[in-house]
Amino acid sequence: MGTPDLNAIALLGGAALLDYLIGDPWTWPHPVQAMGWVISAYSRGALARLKAPWALRLAGVVLTLLVILGSGAIAFGLVWLGDHLHPIVGLILAILLLASCLAGRSLRDAALDVLTPLQQGDLAESRSRLSRYVGRDTDQLSEAGILRAVLETVTENAVDGVMAPLFYAILGAMIHPMAAVALAMGYKAASTLDSMVGYRRAPYTDLGWCSARLEDILTWLPCRLTVLTLALWSRRPRQVLQVCCRDAIADPSPNSGWSECIYAAVLGVQVGGDNIYRGVVTSKPLLGDPVRSITPTVVREAIALTRLCLFLWLGGGALTLLFLP
Repeated sequence: MGTPDLNAIALLGGAALLDYLIGDPWTWPHPVQAMGWVISAYSRGALARLKAPWALRLAGVVLTLLVILGSGAIAFGLVWLGDHLHPIVGLILAILLLASCLAGRSLRDAALDVLTPLQQGDLAESRSRLSRYVGRDTDQLSEAGILRAVLETVTENAVDGVMAPLFYAILGAMIHPMAAVALAMGYKAASTLDSMVGYRRAPYTDLGWCSARLEDILTWLPCRLTVLTLALWSRRPRQVLQVCCRDAIADPSPNSGWSECIYAAVLGVQVGGDNIYRGVVTSKPLLGDPVRSITPTVVREAIALTRLCLFLWLGGGALTLLFLP
């Protein structure tokens, strides 16, 4: 790949640019599809054959290691093979694979997909589109409920969909460009595992415990760094961090509460409250202060904050690669 530092910078910048311009078109093959197939097949087999909690927990450990290490190793191997064909081929493959780990464009497109009919007054279509992206019941949501759901989705997934993969890519780039792809893909696998089997409810209580715990651990540091970055950018870090320390700890998740709360605090809105899942009302803690109402403009501002945070981390990563040994 030539000079490691320059190639690593080109890799990080190229992947971020590709995600911004193209994202993940639904008709294109994606590594998460392969991860999902493996996770689904393994889970069905384990749940059908194993009944004892300890056996399911052990199977969960094996599943976690298999998917995460396997995903990282395959990504590393593909880039290594491409690099041996030609350094440019290796770099292009690395950019494509790393871009697939970033979900910035996907989050933006999903939000706009729901906001477009909402702003045209078509509440039914907006509810229908929202149901593609959230687990809560959407058929009775008001306009305010739709907007809150969109904002919560954008902000909850900002860390595990954008900032955490970038964090591990930058961390890996300090070793070698191939390591950047491997670490980011490994984190993407952990996130995919958590979204598919990392549930406290049956039948995944035991099978998914390892995936859920590991994803929480891997996301903890990039989540706090995102909070710190946005708090400093807000120019009122003390006030913003006070709101986060007051509210985010009430959320049962060690990361998603902080991710949603930092955006709420910076934007001056409040998220959380009652949601309905399969007809059952579930209450989430209120995060932030309702200084402003949640509007389409606020949602777009949240998307812009994620993009800004990404650019700041890219710049910091590039400077680190250039000037630190």
